[in-house]
Amino acid sequence: MAWRVGILTVSDKGARGERKDTSGEAVREMLASLEAMVEHYEVVPDEREIIAARLREWADEADLALIVTNGGTGVAPRDVTPEATLEIVDRLVPGMAEALRQEGARHTPMSMLSRAVVGVRGRTLIVNLPGSERAVRQNLAYILPVLAHALEMLRGEAGDHPATGEGAERL
Repeated sequence: MAWRVGILTVSDKGARGERKDTSGEAVREMLASLEAMVEHYEVVPDEREIIAARLREWADEADLALIVTNGGTGVAPRDVTPEATLEIVDRLVPGMAEALRQEGARHTPMSMLSRAVVGVRGRTLIVNLPGSERAVRQNLAYILPVLAHALEMLRGEAGDHPATGEGAERL
């Protein structure tokens, strides 16, 4: 199944055209393995209201299955992506956010500064990723194996949980 996806890059410099969005392109490239159709893509400034409005619009009006944000998840004063996401989600998926930080810690202790969240609005999964291309690739590679199943569950198309990982042979 092809998933309808949105990529929202949060970057003041990117929104002003001062920085090329390599992180958003990395997300697009990596989601191809899910047969994702990127239907919405935008670079917006680090403004809570703008981020929240775009997430709401893409989840409610565009009915996207997945929205991946990148950028604005740190501790700098302008990093407000988690707050914008928390403002509009119905439910959190803390295990995925914790897994992202855990995977990041394998590569750099700076991942402890990530405030990224993962949540659900209606039938849309929203995943916050860091802003650097390298961190995007590391984090997204780690959660890709579970994304399709999460999207199937949200869309009511999932069967049993796939048996994977250590101990799966006992299932």
